[in-house]
Amino acid sequence: MMDASQGYHQIMLAPEDKKRVSFITSVGTFCYTAMPFGLKNAGATYQRLVDKIFRHQIGRNMEVYIDDIGKAQDHVKDLEETFSVLRKYKLKLNPGKCAFGVRGGRFLGFMVTQRGIEANPSKIKAILDMKAPSNVNEVQRLTGRITALSHFISKSTEKSLPFFKVLRRIRNFEWDTSCQQAFEELKDYISKLPLLVKPCPGDTLYLYLSMPPQAVSSVLVREEEGKQMLIYYVSKVLNGAEGRYAPIEKMALALVVTAGNYANTS
Repeated sequence: MMDASQGYHQIMLAPEDKKRVSFITSVGTFCYTAMPFGLKNAGATYQRLVDKIFRHQIGRNMEVYIDDIGKAQDHVKDLEETFSVLRKYKLKLNPGKCAFGVRGGRFLGFMVTQRGIEANPSKIKAILDMKAPSNVNEVQRLTGRITALSHFISKSTEKSLPFFKVLRRIRNFEWDTSCQQAFEELKDYISKLPLLVKPCPGDTLYLYLSMPPQAVSSVLVREEEGKQMLIYYVSKVLNGAEGRYAPIEKMALALVVTAGNYANTS
């Protein structure tokens, strides 16, 4: 695991653009000479940089997300190749956030290990420790925590439908028996969340769709030695006109939602 040291600040601004990021202080007006944090397209710009300079390694022995670089396979040789690229483009790492030769680590809020991708235990505990919500804010907090684990939860939207109904009745809050049952079933489910795996180039992937009346859900898997392994779950509540879609249209929507999630996570 490698983390760039103030990655955005390692991209120098074009001279003509420096005036666009000027700021006023009590001792005068100043401007950035390197790309500052907070610019609308800063993240996308940095992503393009690392995608470009590591284009020969991404998907082979490296995965990149903004300024975090996860490594695997032939570790020493891969590190040598990576450091060569970093030196060439004068990019610096933050040694306090780098880890080499480890069996796993936390990445984007998930636990990445040799076995696969595991849900962050702290996110699971946050739900398990919750008491039954007594107001709208607590229900919103619950649904937010469910969303953070949604790729690990089969039909997460369907499991959350009772909570969404509560949120639609803001002025008349009522945590009824259906909500309590869904809450208890959810806790039981997340206490034993599955392991996710990453697809490999050339894998045949299998997609299973579910289209109940109020949501669309899917699960993407890969097969290894006759055993299907979970890549992730996707689920979406149907809003407005989507609820009136014909079955074939719901199927198309499920495909679009799944493809969008795959593009954002692969």
